[in-house]
Amino acid sequence: MTESMTEPKAGPPTECPAPRAAEPEQRPGEGHEATVLLERARAAVDPVLRAALDSLPVPMRRIALYHFGWEHADGTPAGGGAGKAIRPALVLAAASALGGPEARTAAVRAAAAVELVHNFTLLHDDVMDRDATRRHRPTAWTVFGDADAILAGDALQALALRLLAGDTHPAARAAAARLADCVIELCAGQHADTAMERRGPGEVTLAETLAMAEAKTGALLGCACAIGALYADAGDADVAALDAFGREAGLAFQLIDDVIGIWGDPRRTGKPAGADLAARKKSLPVVAALTSGTQAAAELAALYATAHRKEDLERIALTVERAGGRDWAQAEAADRMARAMQEVARAVPDPEAAGGLLALAEFVTRRST
Repeated sequence: MTESMTEPKAGPPTECPAPRAAEPEQRPGEGHEATVLLERARAAVDPVLRAALDSLPVPMRRIALYHFGWEHADGTPAGGGAGKAIRPALVLAAASALGGPEARTAAVRAAAAVELVHNFTLLHDDVMDRDATRRHRPTAWTVFGDADAILAGDALQALALRLLAGDTHPAARAAAARLADCVIELCAGQHADTAMERRGPGEVTLAETLAMAEAKTGALLGCACAIGALYADAGDADVAALDAFGREAGLAFQLIDDVIGIWGDPRRTGKPAGADLAARKKSLPVVAALTSGTQAAAELAALYATAHRKEDLERIALTVERAGGRDWAQAEAADRMARAMQEVARAVPDPEAAGGLLALAEFVTRRST
C-alpha cells in the first residue's frame, strides 16, 4: 500500500426514501477512446497469451483455453471473448504515458503476465465463491471440477512469472518482484473476504471492507500501472503515483462492480440476478447499508441472518437501497476516481499524455454490464 492512500470516510449517508432506477448505459460515443485502447491491448497480448497457454500440458491447456473463451469444453474452437483486457491495457497505457510507443511495445509481455495473474485469481475465486457463470458461460470448476480448475489457475500464475523471467528488458526483474508481491496481497485480500463471510451482519466495518477491496481489486490494477511505469524507466515517485492511481481506480471499479452485482441486468452481466445477495456476501453497498444506523439497516441485518430464499432477493435489494448503500457506493466511487485523477497528475502532468489512463479509469467506473 502506498503512503499516498488516505483513510476511508467514516460511513454511508442516511436512509434513502425510495429506490431509484438502474443506471443508464453509456451514450453512443462515450468510452470510445477506452474501447480502442482495450481492443489494441487485446490484439497485442492475445498472441503472447495463446503461445503461453499452448506451452501447458494438455489437461491444463484445455481448461485454460476454455476459461479464456477460446475453446469449448470438448476442445473445439470457440469464438468467446477472453475478457475486456482492462489490466493489460493499463500496463500499456502507463508505459506509453511515461515512455511513448517504444515503452508500450516493450511492455507487451509484462501486460500478458498481468492478465495471466488476473485469470489465475478468477479461476480460484469462482471455486471459492461457488460462482457458476462467468462471461456468459459455465465457470471452469462447474465443467472440469474444483481440483482441475484450481490447478489450471496455479499454472496460469506460473506462466506469468515465466513470461517475466524470460523477458530481457531491464525492468523485468522489478516487474516480477512487484507482481509476486501483488499476488501475496491478493491472497490476503481473498482471505479477509472469506473470513468476513463467516462473521455476522453486524460484525464487519466499512473500513475493513474497503481495505479488503483494495487488496482484492485495487492491488492488481495498481500493480499493472506500476509495471507499465517500470517499463518506461520511470523514477520511484512516478511508479508509486501510478500504483496509487490504479488502486484508487480499482476501488472505484469494485464499488461499481458491487452495485452491478446487486442491480445489474443478468442478460448483460452474464451472472444470475442478485447472486451476491443470495450468497449473503458483504459487498461494499451491503456493508455501507448495514452500518448506516438507519431502520432499514436493522431490517437488512435481520434479512441477512436468514437462510437464502429466492423470493427475498428483491426485498433485500430494496432494503440495501433504502439504507443508502447504493447511493454511498456510487458517491464513494466518484470520490475514489477524483483521488485517482490527482495521483496520475503527479506522474503525468500533461493531460494529453495521461489521456489513455484517464479514459480507461473512466471506462471501468461507467460500466453498466
